[in-house]
Amino acid sequence: SHYHRAALIKGVNYWMDPMKKCLLFTALVLGACSSTAMAGQGFLRAELGSTDVKISDAYGKASDDSASGIFSGGYWFTPNFAIEGHLGSLYNTDLGYDEELDLVSMGVGVAGKAYMEGRKDGFFVGARVGIARMTAMVREDTYTLVDDESATAAYYGVNAGYDFNRNWGLLLSYDVRTADFSGVDVDAKTITVGGEWRF
Repeated sequence: SHYHRAALIKGVNYWMDPMKKCLLFTALVLGACSSTAMAGQGFLRAELGSTDVKISDAYGKASDDSASGIFSGGYWFTPNFAIEGHLGSLYNTDLGYDEELDLVSMGVGVAGKAYMEGRKDGFFVGARVGIARMTAMVREDTYTLVDDESATAAYYGVNAGYDFNRNWGLLLSYDVRTADFSGVDVDAKTITVGGEWRF
């Protein structure tokens, strides 16, 4: 459709190069944190859910939803403040003729949470904000990349959950990402359930 073609004009390097830089930045930050802030904790997080994607341009608007999966990692400097990096698939749809469209997000940001009654575990509410690289890509025969385009997007979200102890917790999250793909505005709203391991 017009909406699919409008978001796809650049080469694969627009996705791969920013991804490598993001992962390298996250690794360097985690390495520095592990040696200078021993009181904190590194963490890994996996989230599964659904994304509602709305697109609009000069020709009109359209919307669709899809299952999504996001993997994150970072460092909690204190029980209430962290840096994080994420990589995940927000959207996937079958275009026909053995082609699929994916919307992928990769980014870095900061996160915070507050526990009830001043505790360091139990129920909490939180928020996160950062910058992401959103990439729309068309794949053929599952693995062959046909075309893609990337755009820088702000992301922000809120969450609530329960930390069972110092190392394990569950959370329900709602995140928003917005980007402009060469005149096509993309608004992705994601609801996920996730688990977090701190070490």
